[in-house]
Amino acid sequence: MRPPKPTPRPDKVSLWRYLRLFRQDLLSAQPQRLYRAWMAEFRTPFFRSYLINQPDLIRNVLKDRPDAFPKSNRISEGLRPLLGRSVFLTNGAEWRRQRRIIDPAFEGGRLKDTFPAMVAAAQACVDRLEAHVGQEVECEGITSHVAADVIFRTLFSVPIEHEVAAQVFDKFRLYQREQPLLNLAAFVPVPSWVPRFHSRKTRQTARQIRNLISRLTAERTAAIKNGTAPDDLATKIMTTPDPETGRCFDTQDMVDQVAIFFLAGHETSASALAWALYLLALYPDWQDKLAEEAQAIGAPEFSDMSRLHLSRDVFREALRLYPPVPMMVRQATCPEQFRDRDVPTGSQIVVSPWHLHRHERLWDRPDDFDPARWATENGKKCQRDAYIPFSAGPRVCTGAGFAMIEGPLILSMLLRRYRFETIKGNTPVPVAHLTVRSKDGIWMRVVER
Repeated sequence: MRPPKPTPRPDKVSLWRYLRLFRQDLLSAQPQRLYRAWMAEFRTPFFRSYLINQPDLIRNVLKDRPDAFPKSNRISEGLRPLLGRSVFLTNGAEWRRQRRIIDPAFEGGRLKDTFPAMVAAAQACVDRLEAHVGQEVECEGITSHVAADVIFRTLFSVPIEHEVAAQVFDKFRLYQREQPLLNLAAFVPVPSWVPRFHSRKTRQTARQIRNLISRLTAERTAAIKNGTAPDDLATKIMTTPDPETGRCFDTQDMVDQVAIFFLAGHETSASALAWALYLLALYPDWQDKLAEEAQAIGAPEFSDMSRLHLSRDVFREALRLYPPVPMMVRQATCPEQFRDRDVPTGSQIVVSPWHLHRHERLWDRPDDFDPARWATENGKKCQRDAYIPFSAGPRVCTGAGFAMIEGPLILSMLLRRYRFETIKGNTPVPVAHLTVRSKDGIWMRVVER
């Protein structure tokens, strides 16, 4: 039995058929050949794009020459209503300034400081699930709730039950289902006067989220001035001056950044955790191994994270099979040659973790769930060359280290107490919304150990 994978479209379809499929789901709109191709060109009357799977090409784009391949301006078409000018969307000097301020908050020592808040959020999730023992539960809702709780506790020192935090969480769940990570404008160049692909509801929800975040940010600004602010991530970021200019983020900057912290730190973690739980339900032998590992450790301390080897490998494998951000789009700023093929200036360069992580010419048994692969020669090589769940190079996700502590920690705390079982006839179908989620949720039965 293999983990669920979307059925790819036929190899050749009309442009209009492709656009319809794309609107329904980014993943199933792609042909099977992309799981073997080193590079694929998409040429239409509207755009030209190149999907690259060859490791040295990806290294060139993301690591060696990132300034020559900035984030496509059109990627912002799908996310601008929520994220404004956050670090996820900007390029050049503006992006470098933002990273100089943000990065210190996520350094190694700060992760240790945030660990008690992660444990508290995970324990609250364990306690909430007690009411659902013996029942069928939708796990994406559970993992979204705990991931959001982690973000609010580590960022603003408030639990998810906080009035504003609860509203942001509720609004974000609406936004998540309404808005794809890449909308058509990411690929189709259209003039500024053409109406965008955002529904009125999407724009309204984004506005409401940003208004709520503005309230939290304004309260924190006042607390910093009064000397009463807690020493959490928000305070660290808001009080860190750019070492080159001496300026801190203003309120608008901070609203943009909190929006992406919530998206990157909640949406992506929730997606990976939900798929990890499903994979463990699908392979109960692995689930038992993780439960034994967690029970041997007991109440976790930060120093225990290095001992959660199996939890880390399972979480890493979930990120491989179901990378939360399935595709990234860059833009060529000058003429290039990839695989002896001309790539004109302005071409869209698509890097797809979804296809790279399942590439048939790189990975052994790419569609299989095998956490033990990371100890093999093939697994080690692919981890270096073909594994980018957090992107790579200068634009690697600031919170990658944060996520690799949060994910294994929450998995181990849940599995120490509960067993998760699949429900016959209810197999989740992966689709791409803001992240890789299930079309109709991930349903499982929760049993107390």
